[in-house]
Amino acid sequence: MPARIFLAIAAFLFAGTGAQQPPVDIDPPLWVVRDADTTVYLFGSIHWLKPGLGWFDDAVRDAFDSSDMLVLETVSVDAATARRVQDKVGTLADGPSLPDRLPAEYRPKLAAAIAEQGYPAGAFDRTKPWLAATTLSTLPLRRAGYDPTLGVETVLTNAAQAAGKPVTGLEERAQQLGYFDALSQEAQIAMLKVQLDGMDRATTSTDEVLAAWGRGDVAAMGRIVSRDQHASSAAFTESVITKRNRRWAGWIVERMRRPGVVFMAVGVGHLTGGDTVQRELARLGIPVERVRY
Repeated sequence: MPARIFLAIAAFLFAGTGAQQPPVDIDPPLWVVRDADTTVYLFGSIHWLKPGLGWFDDAVRDAFDSSDMLVLETVSVDAATARRVQDKVGTLADGPSLPDRLPAEYRPKLAAAIAEQGYPAGAFDRTKPWLAATTLSTLPLRRAGYDPTLGVETVLTNAAQAAGKPVTGLEERAQQLGYFDALSQEAQIAMLKVQLDGMDRATTSTDEVLAAWGRGDVAAMGRIVSRDQHASSAAFTESVITKRNRRWAGWIVERMRRPGVVFMAVGVGHLTGGDTVQRELARLGIPVERVRY
């Protein structure tokens, strides 16, 4: 999905807690691919959510309950493992420190953001720009009430484990982080600059996507995703969106050769906008239908 949305709602590497509230019924979009003996449901996830949203019911719950397995972008791991993988991929081995890689006018912004996040001075000196941008994106989300423990992946994983369903990932965690790591230094710096410039506005896209997601407004989500995609570098879009959508569509095509029912949840930015998994499937001659509530 676009860089701004990806940073905002794919920062699920970092744990949090949230209070429970009476659920408000919402109806996010759901798609399905079918043949004679195989069904694959496609659900657009938001990785951090606010309390009190009743999305896991109606058609979504029915589809999940009918499935034999849950497929996510990547399978959840314990915090220590996630941190270990993150540090291995996201640490600068040598060369200039992170502040020294930034233009001079951005160094005070970085220092202020780090302090506001509660890290000591110098804590990010050996952090790669993409990881700094991702980490700093979590602070505005937490302030706005978003919580990864309420996110789609966490809820679905807990439900799958309770029901004895297998949970598998399309990517390993290191592979997922590698899409950022493979970006050029220039593209990574650009990501961090956008994050530092927009700390006060960082939740805007997430709020907009959440509102459209809750009412099942695919067109509105598509406009938001396309707008933010224009603000992202071409290299980011190709690596994080296009190539992954192509691979995931190929996974679905291969999975359709075996019978069963699969519930697949990936970031909603991969299922809305101009460049989607559904578009890749259509290119391969596989029709996708919207599930109506």
